[in-house]
Amino acid sequence: MSQRVKVKQILLDDKANYEVTVKGWVRSFRNNQFIALNDGSTNNNLQVVITQENVDAATVKRITSGAAISVTGEIIPSLGKGQKVELKAATLEILGDCDPEKYPLQLKNRPSLEYLREIAHLRFRTNTFGAIFRVRHTLAFAVHKFFNDRGFVYLHTPIITASDAEGAGEMFRVTTLDMKKPPLDEAGNIDYSQDFFARSTNLTVSGQLEGELGAMAFGDIYTFGPTFRAENSNTARHLAEFWMIEPEMAFYELKDNMDLAEAFIKYVIGYALEHNREDLEFLAQRTEEEEKQKPQNERSELKLVDKLEFVLNNEFERLTYTEAIDILKNSKPNKNKNSLISSKNGVQICRANMNATL
Repeated sequence: MSQRVKVKQILLDDKANYEVTVKGWVRSFRNNQFIALNDGSTNNNLQVVITQENVDAATVKRITSGAAISVTGEIIPSLGKGQKVELKAATLEILGDCDPEKYPLQLKNRPSLEYLREIAHLRFRTNTFGAIFRVRHTLAFAVHKFFNDRGFVYLHTPIITASDAEGAGEMFRVTTLDMKKPPLDEAGNIDYSQDFFARSTNLTVSGQLEGELGAMAFGDIYTFGPTFRAENSNTARHLAEFWMIEPEMAFYELKDNMDLAEAFIKYVIGYALEHNREDLEFLAQRTEEEEKQKPQNERSELKLVDKLEFVLNNEFERLTYTEAIDILKNSKPNKNKNSLISSKNGVQICRANMNATL
């Protein structure tokens, strides 16, 4: 098996006159000569140039959008617009055919995000999902690097648990019992002693309790894993499953917690900007296009990359809870009566419009 070189590395090196093997999926094929090849390492494609002398007619017919191919040839300077180098093919092998009549990701149309939900097995091949998941990968790596470099111990806390942490939310039940005809005890309640764990168990809502135990031995720990919330909240911002980061530190004061949080946020943002700027700029452009459909007053004041750099270049404001409530009370949404500041059980409850900024 030939050692393949990723498209991103070829485009970053910006060198020519050397032989490589690339493998990926065809984004487009025009004039029976020019292939736009993508391998998922970047949104940018590598142009592959084939000739009749190197690729037979039967193989050319099989080069369609979505097909997987392997190409060996020479990287040469490109005379076309939009790329500095291209690959002049010496050999081309079809690794996987793709029916162009059924393949839904064609260059001529741009599928909506709603449509991509229906083809989850292919949506990673789109520029939007490619950028999102490369950024997500970078952020996850940065999370571990941040804490590791500061001497934290990474704990894998239970995903199936009998604990509800601090009562953080409704929980998804995990059971091997037949819930249509569950066994009952003498009081008529479900007899969980006959269940797999011999007790009622759920998917975790937080690794906090186990994390606190770890902190009492290791000093500084963090958890980073999936958590599940079963609240019946039908909003666009509610997730039943998400990954949560929970550091727990012994001997920390409030100021230490705030300093760690600020350093953490700035570190992961800076790491993503350093390693995925191209993806973030693409997502910024995509967001800007989406916002053109909104009224001017609903559009973001800053572009995505500008927002991230703003966070990096400014110190975090430190407020007391009372000061935060005062800001919300004096915010435009609250004064316009689009939100409500109330008191319940002696605790200030703020249901302010999200446009109010702390």
